[in-house]
Amino acid sequence: QVQLVESGGGLVQPGGSLRLSCAASGRFYDINTMAWYRQAPGKQRELVASITSGSSTNFADSVKGRFSISRDNAKNSVYLQMNSLKSEDTAVYYCNVEWRIGPSLDYVHTWGQGTQVTVSS
Repeated sequence: QVQLVESGGGLVQPGGSLRLSCAASGRFYDINTMAWYRQAPGKQRELVASITSGSSTNFADSVKGRFSISRDNAKNSVYLQMNSLKSEDTAVYYCNVEWRIGPSLDYVHTWGQGTQVTVSS
């Protein structure tokens, strides 16, 4: 089983920056895609950014040019650098990791507990 620990959320003014971190631990064979999602009050959870094991990235249109995603495979960690933050970025941000317990088994997903990001003056 995989456990995820997220950190880095908080309160920031519009135009500011935050960096979210998510570290995976536990027993697994490998990790494939790592991603960040967010959920604002009254809205559905949405994909913010993802990065594959080969470092291919994908971003929601609303964050392109402002957010970047990276991973450190040695630390089983994924990071979300958020710049030029806007009030509409306010949400709970969740880490999601795709992993498997063995080479011939299917990948499964685990969610982090979520970290609050509030953009307000």
